[in-house]
Formats: sequence, structure tokens, C-alpha cells
Amino acid sequence: MTDLETRAAPSRAGALRRAAPALLGYAAVRGLGLVALALWSAARDKSAYTLLTARWDALWYTRVAELGYGYEVRLANGDVHSNLAFFPLLPWLERLVTAVSPLSYADGGFLVGLVASLAAAWGIFAVADHVYGRRAGVCAVLLWAVLPVGIVQSMAYSESLFTALAAWSLYAVLTGRWVTAGTLALLAGLTRPVGMAVVAAVWVTVIASFARERHAGPSARERDDADRPGPRTRRVLGMLLAPLGTAGYVLWVGHRTGKGPLGYLDVQAGWRNGFDGGYAFARFVAEKFTSFPSALAGAGLIAGVASVVWLYVVGVRQRQPLPLLVYTGVVTALALCASSYFGSKPRLLMPAFPLLLPLALALARLRLRRSALVIGLLAVASAVYGAFWLNGSGPP
Repeated sequence: MTDLETRAAPSRAGALRRAAPALLGYAAVRGLGLVALALWSAARDKSAYTLLTARWDALWYTRVAELGYGYEVRLANGDVHSNLAFFPLLPWLERLVTAVSPLSYADGGFLVGLVASLAAAWGIFAVADHVYGRRAGVCAVLLWAVLPVGIVQSMAYSESLFTALAAWSLYAVLTGRWVTAGTLALLAGLTRPVGMAVVAAVWVTVIASFARERHAGPSARERDDADRPGPRTRRVLGMLLAPLGTAGYVLWVGHRTGKGPLGYLDVQAGWRNGFDGGYAFARFVAEKFTSFPSALAGAGLIAGVASVVWLYVVGVRQRQPLPLLVYTGVVTALALCASSYFGSKPRLLMPAFPLLLPLALALARLRLRRSALVIGLLAVASAVYGAFWLNGSGPP
């Protein structure tokens, strides 16, 4: 399927009933992950809840919620870690939860992450169901749940919130709801820098729809206006809304720092984050081959990157809709070609859920018992790895 296709949208109750198996399966997988984390953490005399809500990036988000922007840490090597690197939507929601309840900012972050992860699962199902059918939709959600770094979906991080906004924005694009798509892209742009991937999906799809209409002629345009992809004004409005979140925050940071439109890049440079086309990551992988034990890790990294690229190529060959390909391509490029902390790359790839669609299709073709066995084994492996990983020394 390459063109947009609109269908009669089911009612909210009907849509929830249709997604129920995916959501229940998702909750079961994530519940297993949390139980494994609690047991592993207790054995190491650590608090699982603290690991989920009050370490690494989660602390930075709660500081933004509590103190606002302006906090920074100066390291001995001269690096400056500023909280301006963290986009504001999650801290705003944490502050909202605290304002209307007795919960702390950390509690608010956990609650937002929990609700957002379910919304993300539902959005992933909606996209996959629309493109490939219900069974593929269920499989896509379960595969997203059993990712090795799936425990991040239960943390007070912004990945679940971003994925929820991105998935529903893409679904709105696929179903011709352009204003909704633009609004959700705006919110995604207030959540993470990679919000530009959602903006790109909206813009490229709208431009492609205009190009198709121009080549199709006036009579075809009249037919399209009746059923797809929507009036021109709504498409234009969606395009205008989509970049406002990312652009607004980046420009505000530039004004705040006094360094103009590129001020946000300086903030990221203080964290040693940047886009170098993958050079730093390639060097990191190459250095793994200087000794035998680490060479195995290097081979694993190469296999992982090759798998990601292969899944994207398969998606192209299976003619995934244009907005999914654009979104996935941008998310993947930003994750693999950034010079950021290399241990976080699996987490940065997590929002690229359309990469899982070829696997979901293959899993959906299996008999139910076999697909359930595969998901069950992956869920156990994901739970054990997530507990081990989160109890480690470095940030995920």
C-alpha cells in the first residue's frame, strides 16, 4: 500500500474493543517486566521504583518540572550539562499531575509514562491494523512490548509519550485527519528533538498528495475531495501546525541562551551530542575489535545495525505507506548517525515502531500457538534483560 487510504473509522468503543487483545497482551508483557525488575532489584538491595522514576534522565525531567529551566552541571572536563536539552512536554505534564493530586513530580512522571505507554500501544495497533489488519496489529504491539529495552516504556522517560503522539499522528495522516495530525506532530515536537521526524512525515505526505492531484487533473481532484485525502485547506493547516512545537522550543532556547536560532545545538554540544553522520559511532564500533572479548560486542553491534537497515529495506519492498517510511527513516538516521551516548541508541530507536511491521506480518502468518510461544519466550528474555540492564551502572 503506497497511497493514503481512508476507511470509515469505528466508534471509540468499537476501536477499543478491536484493540483490546493488543492492549491486554501489552499490559501482560510489561507487567512481567516490572515483576522481574522488582525481584532483581530486591536481590541487589535496590529500589525498582527509584530506578524507574529517579535516575538518569528522569531526574532531569523532574528538576525541570520543579525548578523550571536554567539548571546546569559543569563537569571537570569543561562540559556543561544544561536542562535546556530536555524538551518541555513531559515536565509540564508532571507539573500538572502534581498540581491536581498529592503525587510527587517523580510519581507524576511514572503515571504519565504508564498512561502514555498504553496510548502508544493503542496507536501502534491502530497504524498496523489500518495497513495490514488486526492480527498484524496485535503482533506489532507485542513485538514493541518485548523489545530488549522495553523496560524504558515503563520509566519516567519521554519515549512512551513521544511514541504515542507520533503513532496517533501517523494514524491521522493515514486516515486523512490533517489538523489532528498536525496538532499531534506539534505536541511530539515539544516532547523530543526527534519530533522533526513526525513533522517530516506530515509535510512529505501532504506535498505528495498535492503532486498526485496536480498530475491527475481536475476531474480526479474533484473525486479525491469527496473521499480522500481531505480538503486542501486542512492539509495546509496541518502542515503549518506540525513544526510549531519543535521550532518554538528551539527558537526559545536560542533566545534564552542569547545564541540565536542555533543555540539549541550549543546546548546539545555541552552534552557531547551532535549529528556527525555516524562517524563517532563507527569509531566506537571499530574500537571494539582491538581485543577478542570486546570484538564479540563489536560484531553484535554491526549485526544490530544491519538488522535495522534490513528491516527498513523490507518495509520499502513491502510498500509501506509513505508517511511511515519517512518517519522511520528520519528516526533511524538520527539515532544511528548521532554522536550521543552510544549505550542509549537502542532506546533512541524504540519510537521507530514501523521497523517491526515486517516481523509482525511474518508472526501473524504463523499458527496461533507458535506465535504465542515466540512472544512468550521473547517476553521472558526482555524481562530478564531489562532487569539486568536497569540495575547496571550506566544510563539507558
